Amino acid sequence: MKIVVLKFGGTSVGTVEKIKKAAEIIGNFRKKNYKVIVVSSAMSGVTNELIRKSKEICENFSDQEYDVLVSSGEQVACSLIAGRLMHNGFKSRSWLSWQIPIITKGNHKDSRISYINKKKIIKYLEMGGIPIITGFQGMNKEQMITTIGRGGSDASAIMLAKFFKAERCIIYTDVEGVYTTDPNKLNKAKKIKVISYEEMLEMASLGAKVMQPVSIQDARLNRIDIEVKSSFVKRPGTLITKRSNIKNNKIITGISSTNNDSKVTLVGVKDKPGVAASIFKPLSKNSINVDMVVQNISPNGKETDLTFTIKAEDLNKTKKIIKENKDIKFRKLLLEKGVSKISIIGVGMITTPGVTFRMFQTLAKKKINIQVISTSEIKISVLIDKKNTKKALKALHKEFKLDN
Repeated sequence: MKIVVLKFGGTSVGTVEKIKKAAEIIGNFRKKNYKVIVVSSAMSGVTNELIRKSKEICENFSDQEYDVLVSSGEQVACSLIAGRLMHNGFKSRSWLSWQIPIITKGNHKDSRISYINKKKIIKYLEMGGIPIITGFQGMNKEQMITTIGRGGSDASAIMLAKFFKAERCIIYTDVEGVYTTDPNKLNKAKKIKVISYEEMLEMASLGAKVMQPVSIQDARLNRIDIEVKSSFVKRPGTLITKRSNIKNNKIITGISSTNNDSKVTLVGVKDKPGVAASIFKPLSKNSINVDMVVQNISPNGKETDLTFTIKAEDLNKTKKIIKENKDIKFRKLLLEKGVSKISIIGVGMITTPGVTFRMFQTLAKKKINIQVISTSEIKISVLIDKKNTKKALKALHKEFKLDN
C-alpha cells in the first residue's frame, strides 16, 4: 500500500478558502493512487483564543481540562476538510484521536505518542477513504484526552508515518520550506534545499518556528524523511533527512534567534557540591525549561554567581520558586527580560576551525556585547541585548556567506 501522510498547519487551514486549497492538494495525491492520511492543526488563531479563555476562567486552569479545551480546535478543522473532500467526490471522514486510538504517555499538555492502533484506519484506506486525523492530541491509559505540546501536529504526522510505514511525510505550511534564518526578520534569508535532522533539531529548539523540536527528534529516531512545503505555491520545499544523504559545502547551515528569553542571575551562591542541583530541581518539577547556564569561577572558594536563561513567560514563576526555596542562600537575585539568543548551526563547524572566533569577531565589530555563551558539536549560541537582534542576524548571515 503506497501511503503518504500530509500534515496541514494552522495557517494552511486558517480560512474556508485555504481549506478548499488543502482539499485540492489532498485530492491530487489521491488521483496519483496514493493512500492518503491527512493530519490537521486547528485553524490559525483558534488555539490561542481557547487558551486566552482558559486564563480568563482561572489563573491555574486544570491541565486535564486544558487538553480537552484546546484539542477541540483540530476537530473543527478536520471536519471542514473532510466535508470539502466529500463535496469534491472523495470518500472521507474526520477521526478524533480517541476513535483510532492514538495512545500517549506522559503528562497532560506535554504527552508523547507511544502507540497507534492501525486496524480501523487501514480498513478505511482499503475502502478508498481519506482519513482526516486530528493532530496535536491523543488518549492516555485513563482514556483521557491529552495534547502533545504546541506545534504537536508535526509529531502526530511523523508518528503516523512511522506506524503506517508511509513512503512520504509532507508538512504543509505558509512558507516554502526551512530558511537560513527567519525571512520575516531578514529579507536576505534563503531557502535550504536539504538539511540534516541534527541541524533542524537545533534550529527548531533555538527559535525556528517551522517545525516542533519533539517531532524532529521522532523523525530522527525513526529515520523518517520530512518534506516541508508551502500549501500556497507549487515549488520544491526543504527535505529533512539523515546527515549521510547531504552533500553540503557550507560551514553554517542556518542562524536562529529568540525573542522571548529571560536571564536569571543568583549572586553570592555558596560554592559547594549540590547547590546547582538544589536550584534546578524545583524548576524541573514545575516544568520550567532551563537553557543556557554559566557559573563564574569562585575567587575565594566560598561564593560564586550562577546565571541561566528561561522563557520569559516563566520568569515570575521562577522568581517565586527561587525565593521560596529554603535550601539555597544567595545575596542578590537579578532578573532581566530584554535579551535574545542568537545561534549559528551547521555540521560543517565540526571540521572547520575558527568558527567561534569569526562569530565573536563579527559581533564585536558591530559593538554587540555577549552576555552568555553556550556550545554543542554543531551550534554556538550567545545571549545578547534584544535590541541588537536584527543587527546580529544580518552581520552573521553575511559573514558565513548565507546571503549567496
